[in-house]
Amino acid sequence: MSSLFEKQDSLNSPIEAFVSGDPNMIFPVKPHWHYFVELIAVFEGTAHITCDDRTYIVSEGEFILLPQLTVHSIYTTNDKVPYFAGIKFDPAKFPNVTSYAPSVSNILRYARSKDMQLHFSAEEAKSLCCREIFEDCVKEAHSYLYGRDIILRAQIYRLIFGIVRKWMAAGFDINSCPVNSDNMYGIENITEYIDSHIEESIRVSDIAEKCHLSYSGFAAKFREQYGMSCKEYIERMKISKSEEYLLFTDHDLAFISQQVGFSDTSHFIRSFRKYRDITPKQFRIQKKQPL
Repeated sequence: MSSLFEKQDSLNSPIEAFVSGDPNMIFPVKPHWHYFVELIAVFEGTAHITCDDRTYIVSEGEFILLPQLTVHSIYTTNDKVPYFAGIKFDPAKFPNVTSYAPSVSNILRYARSKDMQLHFSAEEAKSLCCREIFEDCVKEAHSYLYGRDIILRAQIYRLIFGIVRKWMAAGFDINSCPVNSDNMYGIENITEYIDSHIEESIRVSDIAEKCHLSYSGFAAKFREQYGMSCKEYIERMKISKSEEYLLFTDHDLAFISQQVGFSDTSHFIRSFRKYRDITPKQFRIQKKQPL
């Protein structure tokens, strides 16, 4: 199975959207797996889609949800290549939206254990505004306009919770789904824990323990998934969060360094320069828009 692994850039691109006509896309899509959830909507033609040991014929107007860690592929059912759109996203980047609701990661994991519906008819897709959502995500993914990330997340939340409502109507007991994932961490969702504790002094050994892995085993698996060490991921996340403070507040560097979990201001400045080639002060001057 490891030879089929397709690495995703979860830190820099936690959401991807594409259409089958994109120049970088190779068709047919041969068997592979990754830590992202993938949604495929067929707009024209028919696609032959496999997901682990199951085969689905997804026709025009229909869509399918491919859970993370499943081996899947996309072929044509005839000589005509289907026109379809896809959305890939890291479910660990979609935390609880309310205090009572499980995270998207927990919901999808629990739904998979209950063998919930993955393939949705054209009528069901229409009721979920599927085409509108897919087309908007593809547009946003390629536009890089202000608010792009928020709009992409909003549209994915909209579709996922539309699916969840359909599952609930079919008997899915959302109240039995764990709200807190403290005891359910693995490599595929450990960044959910890291992101929510980024302002703390997080030790890699403690993170490995949450995944029930040895330090060396965790380090190898984390690098395979994210293309960097866990320590580097944590530092990069701190820098990314600090940019929001630099751009959208007037807090000084001492306050910002404390909020994002650096030991002191000097450490913050050194790390920022390491990854951005300029100091936080220079970044703020260059990038900040007038309030």
